[in-house]
Amino acid sequence: MDQIRAAINAGTPEALAELAALEVPKAYQGMVVRAEDDEMFAGLETRDKDPRKSLRLQEVPTPEVGPGEALVAVMASAINYNTVWTSIFEPVSTFSFLKRYGRTSELARKHDQPYHVVGSDLAGVVLKVGAGVTKWRTGDRVVAHCLSVELEDPQGHDDTMMDPQQRIWGFETNFGGLAELALVKSNQLMPKPEHLSWEEAASPGLVNSTAYRQLVSHNGANMKQGDVVLIWGASGGLGSYATQFAVNGGAIPVCVVSSPEKAELCRRMGAELIIDRSAEDYRFWSDEHTQDPQEWKRFGAKIRELTGGDDPDIVFEHPGRETFGASVYVTKRGGTIVTCASTSGYWHEFDNRYLWMSLKRIVGSHFANYRESWEANRLIAKGAVHPTLSKVYPLIETGQAASDVHRNLHQGKVGVLCLAEREGLGILDTAFRARHEAGINRFRGV
Repeated sequence: MDQIRAAINAGTPEALAELAALEVPKAYQGMVVRAEDDEMFAGLETRDKDPRKSLRLQEVPTPEVGPGEALVAVMASAINYNTVWTSIFEPVSTFSFLKRYGRTSELARKHDQPYHVVGSDLAGVVLKVGAGVTKWRTGDRVVAHCLSVELEDPQGHDDTMMDPQQRIWGFETNFGGLAELALVKSNQLMPKPEHLSWEEAASPGLVNSTAYRQLVSHNGANMKQGDVVLIWGASGGLGSYATQFAVNGGAIPVCVVSSPEKAELCRRMGAELIIDRSAEDYRFWSDEHTQDPQEWKRFGAKIRELTGGDDPDIVFEHPGRETFGASVYVTKRGGTIVTCASTSGYWHEFDNRYLWMSLKRIVGSHFANYRESWEANRLIAKGAVHPTLSKVYPLIETGQAASDVHRNLHQGKVGVLCLAEREGLGILDTAFRARHEAGINRFRGV
């Protein structure tokens, strides 16, 4: 592994070409959860489950690279909320996903292991490709999106997210990105934005693509110029990209955050209309079972105060149970609530009169197809959208990084260094970076 790291850090075409002559390690260090631990949090409330207790760094055998697959040396990765879910075994243990996948084919059987290498983001270098892969070769500098799909069913050929074999890599499949090596399908790979460091390039992946489909794509809300867009958690890993898409796309974001620091990050992204829900003390639930419509009305009045009387054309929803009733209420007549994730709970309750009588739409959205992911990554590479990376941990401290996200202590994304020895490595296009340095630093809080 040291030879691989040295060749990649050298960064020259000659050094990267030499990777082909190096022997692929028989094992590598990966951050895993173990099947034997899947009941360790039984009986605990979600908030009391601690990823630091379940996530472990251990040596795992390097999987065989099959047809249509690629093995990548991972320089950096990042934490997503699905990493938190995996680490606390919610909503179900991810080993049920691996077992189900392992039964589908001989190629997939290797994913059914008593350990699960987690992680749905990466930036790194291709080490080896399987039979049938022609677009990518050893030495290519890449990032990966997390849609793993077989494409053997007709339903997937219009929109791969509709494929019945669609899975999220590193969550519903094994050998994810929080490790020294990762196994992906070749159609998960995209070019690394060369003005970014490894950790910066790794951080947008899942959330940037998800926000693009959810907000910009015709498969989501199909946002247009002038739309008022209410964005929950607007400074977080998902919301920070939605905020940038809204600002850059000529929409009018109304950013909902939970602290003055998070409000300031939204201002740095170019947003002007901000609601600090903690300062306003919105309490949408009067108790565990009862919502308070008066709080919905107070919230809607605040939005109209900021927008000059407009209700949201689009509500960018991902908290779920805690906020969904309010989201349906405040959306304008004929507007759209586009939803994913449900990090505060999956069981949504809302007053359906405000949906059907005002002709509103609820659109479910889940990650993105390859085209949407490619377009979202292209915007990163063009400097139109910047990574929102607040903190970076070494691989061995992934548990702490996931704990931060679980407890909502982060802004933007939390990165993890894998084979990269320190932050700031991997930048090739220094001239382009210099033109965008202010923007990059602004989103990193510098």
